[in-house]
Amino acid sequence: MTDAEAMADEFDTMAAWTADAVAELGQSHAIPAACRGSGSPAALEWLAGELRLRPGMRLLDCGAGVGGPAELAAQRFGVAPVLAEPMIHACRASARLFGRPVVVAGGERLPFRSGVFEAVWSLGVLCTVADQAALLAELRRVAGPAALVGLLVFLRTVPRLPEQPEGNHFLTADELDGLLAKSGLAVLKHAELAGFAAPEPDWQAAADRVEARIERVHGSDHRWQSAQHQEKIIGQLISEQLVAGRLLVLEPVG
Repeated sequence: MTDAEAMADEFDTMAAWTADAVAELGQSHAIPAACRGSGSPAALEWLAGELRLRPGMRLLDCGAGVGGPAELAAQRFGVAPVLAEPMIHACRASARLFGRPVVVAGGERLPFRSGVFEAVWSLGVLCTVADQAALLAELRRVAGPAALVGLLVFLRTVPRLPEQPEGNHFLTADELDGLLAKSGLAVLKHAELAGFAAPEPDWQAAADRVEARIERVHGSDHRWQSAQHQEKIIGQLISEQLVAGRLLVLEPVG
């Protein structure tokens, strides 16, 4: 299986199935299911607060997936999110679930004017692109003069991983620092993802019901099995602390 096929199984096919499951189970399941892999509500709210999100602010979610984090920000902070996502079925799923503006686009080449957004975030995306410098440069370009940029990154804590998930390119903390310096982004604040509280039981139960429905309908499909294999590898790396999530608040410099 190629990297592209593995990533499509995990982020495109699963997105369409997620929207189908929510349609059956009810809209109350939408945000928990659509935040899968993007951090806990506590982590997302910390990042939103540090980015100084406020009502009416234009927030770009780059690599938005099914749109859960952007919708969480819209409902709890009143922002007006715009989503960019390279996987077409994920775009269709987010539009179906939440109805927010979404464009099919990779973060390495965003179809927006420079400086147009008042805040930008990209959650769990950097490790999934080959040209990470281009992604960071684009986030900086579209951020307005006073805008902050938020990242959730998954970092490699060891020189080599025992198993490398397909389509992922995990940086070390030092490698990330070097990329940020070259991109003209400076770290204002950071926090470790593991330090935030787990989701509330109701939130987790809603997400689990969606996962169970997808497995019940598609569990024999090789695409579901591929996505599960990818998630299992990444979950094991995180549980063994070989990969760790970090939230970053960045400001443009220079």
